[in-house]
Amino acid sequence: MQGTYNKEILNQLATGESVSLYPLEPQAKFLLFKDRVVVPIIEEIQLNILQKRHDSPFAGHPGQEKTLKLIKRDSYWPGMNQFIKDAVSSYQKCSTNKNIHHKKFGLLKPLQIQSGPWKSL
Repeated sequence: MQGTYNKEILNQLATGESVSLYPLEPQAKFLLFKDRVVVPIIEEIQLNILQKRHDSPFAGHPGQEKTLKLIKRDSYWPGMNQFIKDAVSSYQKCSTNKNIHHKKFGLLKPLQIQSGPWKSL
C-alpha cells in the first residue's frame, strides 16, 4: 500500500497528469484531495506536519481530536487519523501535564474505633 501510494504520487508529479483520485495542481506542483495537500507516506514528513500543528508554541499541545482537525484542514494521507491519535496519545509531555477533569475528592471521615480486638471483621 505505502509503496504503491508513494509511486502514484511521484508518477503524477513527473508526468503532470491527474490519473487518480488526487487532481494535480499544475501551478504549485502538488496533488490535492478534496482541497487538501496529499502527503506521501513518509514518517518524517508526517511527524513534521504533526509537530507544527501540535508541538509549536502557537498550537499549545491540543488533544487528539483538535490536532486531527487542525491537520485535516490542509493535509491528507491514508491512515492519518490513526497516525495522529497514536502519536498524540504516546506524547509523554502531554500526558504528564494534562489537566484533571474530575470533581474534587470528598472529605475523609474517621473510622470507628472498636471496643476490643476482633470486634469487627
